[in-house]
Amino acid sequence: MSTAIDVAVIGAGPYGLSVGAHLAHANVEACVFGQPMQFWQTAMPEGMVLKSEGFASTLWHPKGSLTLGSYCAARQLPYADRGLPVPLQTFCDYGVAFGDRFIPWSDRRAISDLSRNESGFELTLDDGETMAAQRVVLATGIGDFTYIPPELAALGSELCTHSTAHRALDGFNGKSVLVIGGGASGVELAGLLSQKGVHVTVAARQDPIPFCGPSQKRSLLERIKSPESGLGTGWRSLACVEAPLLFHAMPQSFRHMIVRRHLGPAPGWTSREAVERDVDLVLGATPISATISNDRAQVSFRRNDGGSVTIEADHVVAATGFRVDLRRLRFLSPTIMQHLRMADHTPVLSPWFETSVPGLFAVGGPAANSFGPLLRFVYGAGFAASRLARHLGRTARRPASGPAWKLAPA
Repeated sequence: MSTAIDVAVIGAGPYGLSVGAHLAHANVEACVFGQPMQFWQTAMPEGMVLKSEGFASTLWHPKGSLTLGSYCAARQLPYADRGLPVPLQTFCDYGVAFGDRFIPWSDRRAISDLSRNESGFELTLDDGETMAAQRVVLATGIGDFTYIPPELAALGSELCTHSTAHRALDGFNGKSVLVIGGGASGVELAGLLSQKGVHVTVAARQDPIPFCGPSQKRSLLERIKSPESGLGTGWRSLACVEAPLLFHAMPQSFRHMIVRRHLGPAPGWTSREAVERDVDLVLGATPISATISNDRAQVSFRRNDGGSVTIEADHVVAATGFRVDLRRLRFLSPTIMQHLRMADHTPVLSPWFETSVPGLFAVGGPAANSFGPLLRFVYGAGFAASRLARHLGRTARRPASGPAWKLAPA
């Protein structure tokens, strides 16, 4: 084994980069593994804009250095804290620049295997090299957790793909496309496809589609009744931002319910005009079955009013979101999985983001059931990075505990 480090951060998206910057600032020996902003650069359509406001899309450095606003100002790019959508490409380029500036030790290779022994962790990289680490932070994002409803299984991968499979959209020219899902990814994709002359139908359970409104100047009374936060407006969203540790102390059933229900799928306002003008909308509809006829997809839906409808298309895009399930992280060894305590297939975390496997931590989407909806959004990387870095800084190079590892499986 050629190299040994204190902390390995697996994943170089907004959470991994923010954690890495905090650890570097705290002089913790750490390495961030993965292609910077890979999910954002490969799994979202060209031309997309972020739903989150500019101030809520910045990455996190302990001193507040290199915000998205300062990055755009230095490059004379349009930017506003509120009211001006952030282009996807700008956000991706910003994330790469942030990592280049603040993370002195990064490795763009992927991890193919992670195992645990009495002295720590062993990481196998995609080229076969191995490394040792005392602690590991899972900051893998949500790319491994795509969800396609089983009702669409009969279509196969040729006729049905997840929305994350489509960065470039030119392959749909001359085809009819059915997009299933009324959230940001589906509606934004539908709008972009329609601009290319593709005939698009959006089918969604919501009726109407809950478009977010543009940022507007608000009176003092409006701000009191519905305060603003990095997750939008409202007292519930503010509580999610300000009290993730209080959320952590709540009963598990309550926490999981809030994560499921609060801040559900909702597209940004920028796509509304094009979608309502150029896209066929079938709302209040839930898919119940799918078949193939003459090499085309036919999807049947149950309507909220008790009726049904069948839609035919050349291709179906399932913009049906993500379901976190750590069993889908194939690089986690069977031994780690055996000792990993989970609830609804998500890790049960300590107040310091530590899993039941000593020295293994998780941030981002997999941490939402422990700390609340804040951890589903880029804005939550600030809380996660600062708290985790404080803990790892205090315990730097502490030997892993052999006896603790020999606990019974979770």
